[in-house]
Amino acid sequence: MEKRIYIKEWLELKPYEKQTLTDSYYLKLCNAVKHAITLNKQSFVIQMYLNEEDINYLACFLTSYLEDILSETNIWSSFVKTHQRLYKKQLPFYNLDEYYFEEINHQDISFLIWYFLNTVQEEKFIPPFNDFIVEIAEKVMDVFDEAWDSAPENKYLKTFYQIDENEEDFYIARNLIDTVLFKSYLFHPDTLLKLKEQELKIVEESKEKENIMMFLNEYRDSTLHKSHTRLLSYKGKEWASGILGNNHPLSKDFQNISQRISGYFLYKGQDDYDIFIEHIASGKKFKLTKKSFDHSDRLKEVDIILFMGIVLWKNEWWFSGVLFQQSFSPDLIIGEKKSFESRMAVNFLDHKKQDTEDLLKKQFEAFKDFNIGSQIAFMPSERIDDFVRNYTEYFNNSLNLSDKEIEKAKQRSREDGFFGTEEEHNDYSEVSETGLVFFNPKSGVEIALAVNCAFPLPNNPFFEAERSEDDIMILLISEEMSTELAMYCIDNCKTRLPFFNEGVGKMYLEDIDFLLRFWKKNNYHSKPSVTYTGQVEKASR
Repeated sequence: MEKRIYIKEWLELKPYEKQTLTDSYYLKLCNAVKHAITLNKQSFVIQMYLNEEDINYLACFLTSYLEDILSETNIWSSFVKTHQRLYKKQLPFYNLDEYYFEEINHQDISFLIWYFLNTVQEEKFIPPFNDFIVEIAEKVMDVFDEAWDSAPENKYLKTFYQIDENEEDFYIARNLIDTVLFKSYLFHPDTLLKLKEQELKIVEESKEKENIMMFLNEYRDSTLHKSHTRLLSYKGKEWASGILGNNHPLSKDFQNISQRISGYFLYKGQDDYDIFIEHIASGKKFKLTKKSFDHSDRLKEVDIILFMGIVLWKNEWWFSGVLFQQSFSPDLIIGEKKSFESRMAVNFLDHKKQDTEDLLKKQFEAFKDFNIGSQIAFMPSERIDDFVRNYTEYFNNSLNLSDKEIEKAKQRSREDGFFGTEEEHNDYSEVSETGLVFFNPKSGVEIALAVNCAFPLPNNPFFEAERSEDDIMILLISEEMSTELAMYCIDNCKTRLPFFNEGVGKMYLEDIDFLLRFWKKNNYHSKPSVTYTGQVEKASR
């Protein structure tokens, strides 16, 4: 561990490429931090999880935290403020009796070490209460204390996290989000590393080398809009808003950026200001501002098919991502209209207009009636499909629709071009012999496998106490299982599960929501699994 850190490694965590006046100072400090990490009695523990390259990276990461605070870039403080707002305390896990906002704190360093360890590697979850984390943090804190009065501000760095108060251009706003997610030190071990992994995979697996940049640009734009960070399961737009601060006029505009709709559209014409397009799968019509599209003069033929992404910014739809076009294709049209996945790209627009919450409440009540009053059912995996199918039939019958109303609904769907999809049979027994069906009040019916031993409930004949801890950890950590299912286990079963009554599991409970956001970052927020068809009103803006 004698190899020193060089300027190239330090600059990897910066949103600029050329060395600035302050970088030499911070590079020297990085090497002092590396010594603090590696030259102490706990260094052998951290070397069990990190190689030398990762330790260099950790030293740069922690030093960037000091630089951030002194330079007032507001990255770390936006996390602390958000955590304070959500949980009424500055940080999870650690004692905060002596904590100083906008100054360096050993609790911050402990947390950052824990966060780093659990993002750069995912093979083993490292609890935040390990002594080696706190002891190394104290050694690093000594280095920072000594440097506090002499370390310089990096004024150039701060400019990358600012935007003009009157900015109207979505692309400049998008660039700020890109900088936060993929060029800031705080999310470097999280969203940037994941981006690099996927970009490498795209390059290695692509059979169309001439179009590789198009694929990479599309993936980056998609990731920028949809990915959540391990910290608080926030999107890039939310972090950008927080870094700007509530007093910035654009802060709410960043929060209100829509989900990105990516898919196939029909070109329907244009005027001096907008291009008119229709989302093929749903039939929804959009006006795309010409401020975001430089090639409107190339669009000549009505009903030509465009593959593109669009985003709502300041009440206007902007082109975002890549574009390619093809001639009208009946087969593609039919395929898109039959695709639930394609329709789901615009679901969020309907959920704002339709009474989705009321529909889910009706489905929830029907599920409990069907399942003898319980929100959850346990069964052999081979019976799951039949259970869900029978419940769906039970709910439909509970609506008491007349034959005329049913026929009208079918007619609206036919007019919308929706003909249904092939019913699939799922062989859940390949994963686990038993499973469960849970009604999630925020999304609908949910199926989970290989976690039955997390639920010591009277209607669960498959509970085995000796397997409970393993199933609990799967339930908590897996992104495929909802926050609501995990909390159902905690709320209804924790007193009967030893895991939550002693040791590390008991300590997790105090910060369980933070941890669920960390573990389930992209699926922490359950979304309604409701897709509307045959709507009368289809126009959107």
